[in-house]
Amino acid sequence: MRLLVTGGAGFIGSNYVRWVLANTDDQVTVYDALTYAGNRSTLRDVDDDPRYRFVHGNICDPAILEAAMRGHDAVAHFAAESHVDRSIAGPDDFIHTNCFGTNIVMDTARRVGIGRVLHVSTDEVYGSVETGSSTEDSLLDPRSPYSASKAGSDLIARSYFSTFDLPVVITRSSNNFGPFQFPEKVIPLFVTNLLDERTVPLYGDGLNIRDWCFVADNCEALHTVLTHGEAGEIYNVGAGNELTNLDLTHRLLRLLDRDESMIEPVADRLGHDRRYSIDTAKIRALGWAPRRTLDEALAETVAWYRANRWWWEPLKVAA
Repeated sequence: MRLLVTGGAGFIGSNYVRWVLANTDDQVTVYDALTYAGNRSTLRDVDDDPRYRFVHGNICDPAILEAAMRGHDAVAHFAAESHVDRSIAGPDDFIHTNCFGTNIVMDTARRVGIGRVLHVSTDEVYGSVETGSSTEDSLLDPRSPYSASKAGSDLIARSYFSTFDLPVVITRSSNNFGPFQFPEKVIPLFVTNLLDERTVPLYGDGLNIRDWCFVADNCEALHTVLTHGEAGEIYNVGAGNELTNLDLTHRLLRLLDRDESMIEPVADRLGHDRRYSIDTAKIRALGWAPRRTLDEALAETVAWYRANRWWWEPLKVAA
């Protein structure tokens, strides 16, 4: 299969590219605008793979995107603005990239005759869940400009299936973590701060709950949906690792041999959702399940950041 990956120099996208090259015979083209969260160094370990090539381009540029997309069998669409705090500070880029950009991706895929499109989304589109878990049919209730833009992009992608029969599949993943995650997100921020003996900023009372999924496990789920999911369908992807941000912080403190004096309480995020929880029966019916426990994946992640200062230190200096 010839696969185009938008946003393939970002966190989940680059891990997905690496997973595909390691586990399939597919040819992969990365299409990326190289914004602050995407850089070529993230993929330097696959630069010499003859099945990989890179195209610098923005999904909002239809001419460049179409030239890059032609000749491919499938598209995995990761390209997006993704940080909630940045969306609160400046929503415009999120609406432009995530909604307008997704429309360009879908329309281009329709016009060039792509046989399969994977649209990668987030469980945040369901909003805060007090009890139970969101299924793929649950009401969308996004609470931030980021999650609203992703909900909009989901609806745009699905409309191309309903209106034009474009074979789109959609995933909504829980919080991912692992190697090559930009150090503005909570786990890499906390790990790298603690490695440098700096405090970690914990929002509010720390009791907000998230389900944490290791990025390599998520990538396997995404490829399962791309290759075996039913066109027009949505699949939740989560590992069943729900815990509070305070509990997560304590686990990271233990892994890095630090104590609670390193926790710095800060004012809560605006509109901070209390709990995300998704039902993953549908993706598990396709035969997928996470391969790592949470503790195994956190230990692997801490070890990676400890061993790869070359990657994250320049990003933190530039931030």
